[in-house]
Amino acid sequence: MRKESLALFTTLVLLLLLLLLLPTTESKLSRDDFPPGTRGRRPDLLWNATDAAAGLPFAVHPEACEAGVPEEIRASASSAAGLPSAAQPEACEGGISEEIRSASDATSAGRKAHPDFAETKERIHGILAASASFFVLLRDAYVYVQVEGAAAKDGRTPSLWDTYTRAGGMLDNSTGDVASDQYHKYKEDVKLMADTGLDSYRFSISWSRLIPNGRGPINPKGLAYYNNLIDELVKYGIKPHVTIYHLDLPQALEDEYGGWLGRKIVEDFTAFADACFREFGDRVSQWTTIVEPNVIAMASYDSGSFPPNRCSKPFGLLNCTVGDSTTEPYVAAHNLLLSHASVVSLYRTKYRAMQNGRIGLNVYSFWCYPLTNSTLDLQATQRSLDFLLGWIMSPLVFGDYPKIMKKIVRSRLPSFTKEQSEQVKGSFDFIGINHYSSVWVEDNSNASKTAPRDFNADLFAKFSFSKNGTPSGQLIPTDIPIDPVGLQHVLEYIRDAYGNPPVYIEENGYGLGTNDTIYDVERVNYLSGFIGSMLDGIRKGANVKGYFVWSFLDVFEFLAGFQSRFGLHYVDFKDENRRRQPKLSALWYSDFLKKKTKKKAGTDITRMGLHERSHSQQ
Repeated sequence: MRKESLALFTTLVLLLLLLLLLPTTESKLSRDDFPPGTRGRRPDLLWNATDAAAGLPFAVHPEACEAGVPEEIRASASSAAGLPSAAQPEACEGGISEEIRSASDATSAGRKAHPDFAETKERIHGILAASASFFVLLRDAYVYVQVEGAAAKDGRTPSLWDTYTRAGGMLDNSTGDVASDQYHKYKEDVKLMADTGLDSYRFSISWSRLIPNGRGPINPKGLAYYNNLIDELVKYGIKPHVTIYHLDLPQALEDEYGGWLGRKIVEDFTAFADACFREFGDRVSQWTTIVEPNVIAMASYDSGSFPPNRCSKPFGLLNCTVGDSTTEPYVAAHNLLLSHASVVSLYRTKYRAMQNGRIGLNVYSFWCYPLTNSTLDLQATQRSLDFLLGWIMSPLVFGDYPKIMKKIVRSRLPSFTKEQSEQVKGSFDFIGINHYSSVWVEDNSNASKTAPRDFNADLFAKFSFSKNGTPSGQLIPTDIPIDPVGLQHVLEYIRDAYGNPPVYIEENGYGLGTNDTIYDVERVNYLSGFIGSMLDGIRKGANVKGYFVWSFLDVFEFLAGFQSRFGLHYVDFKDENRRRQPKLSALWYSDFLKKKTKKKAGTDITRMGLHERSHSQQ
């Protein structure tokens, strides 16, 4: 039963997190592994679409050493291994390893020779020149428990993740008590953001730092920290994009009434958001209410892999002592949606007129490919999209859950009252998307209709990360598809299925594990491929407004702790000062941002110009 369960949807979410968090090898997928018309390639065969459009050298190519990277970043980027500064000519000749130089040259030559190169350059130029109103924000994001540290300092009380990690829940038995220590190093980090060229930063507010018991008076020291962080960002011209909730429920509310399973959470979350709007809204104009409600519901209340670790037999990846996997995921998601809608209603009626901000919700996404072109696999793929995206998107856009969910889940799926439906429908100014990879879907409609059911079983589908049958039931698989075109498919699907709402890609990034180095060529290839896919989606009419890289710094990652590194900047977690050092990807990103030109209709664009750029972390 465990093996079958691991092959289903919730497990895929958790496996993807583990895959992104733990050391992996490159995917062995070939172009033939993807459906006709797509352009999935191994990362080392991805041409840099952004460089291609701009005519810029590849980031690790010697020519890149002459790019306009700030002196401070150049100098610190090479210091980790005692290499000469990237600002010096000898760094271009000797400071880059021959292996990386060769790979870089091959990649650069390969993409220029590729038949799609000229078309790609021309089409992106066309996109940028098409309208003076077109812009994309390039950003970066973090959640407090992963970056702030100071977990028990200045009046902050435990969240669910604090309780879980201190009980030894992480793979490496680590905690976020110090994390990247941004609580003490925020000025240094903001300066580094400015030097890198960012103009926006997404971070989350720790509920139990601002309001220690989940409700009641504001903690003055917590308030001071976030005011200081926001003021520092504004000082450097960096726009704050605030996430109100990112998986960090105060333990006090879980203990009192079961957190997201209790309807009282709507009132308490709305009061927390009210405090955020009141205290920070004069400087914050972009708000995400809740991150990944679909993952919260599945991982916390079905598989039990995230705190509060609730599940029931025969479901769950852990030996949960409490929970009901058949109903609780749906109850939690329902309350998350109601809480979001309540907060949006509050903002629109009380704050928007004077603050003129925008507010939205975030959802986690895979792209889903049918394993075959059979009718059953095609139906299973659509059903999976309805359960994965439609679970959250359909109520937001249409005021109710997808028909297929109501048909399958029946009485276990909560229903909206007329008033609730009206409040949830349209309760967004934008949609945030977290996206990393794609999955293959096979029909499983012959599964038992009478056996116990959870979200996984309700899908009647099997999932894998590879079309060729590579097992997906392992906790630490060796291969995942790096499929940039999947992001384009997600954007086009949202365009067609949900009325083309404004979209921010709020997380996208590449984890290299503990063997990550400052010469992270794989991450550069990954990011350039996905940014190119985003531009393809925009060209096809997707209403994309921004892109956040995960992540600006190496952070304390959920599930894996310090065994994973996603950052553009290396953090030495063995150093009590948590020293930061830019990786190659940070230099590439900085060069890319600073070479941008603002496009104007009718102008001759000779370099790729994204109107604004930014970075986010929570």
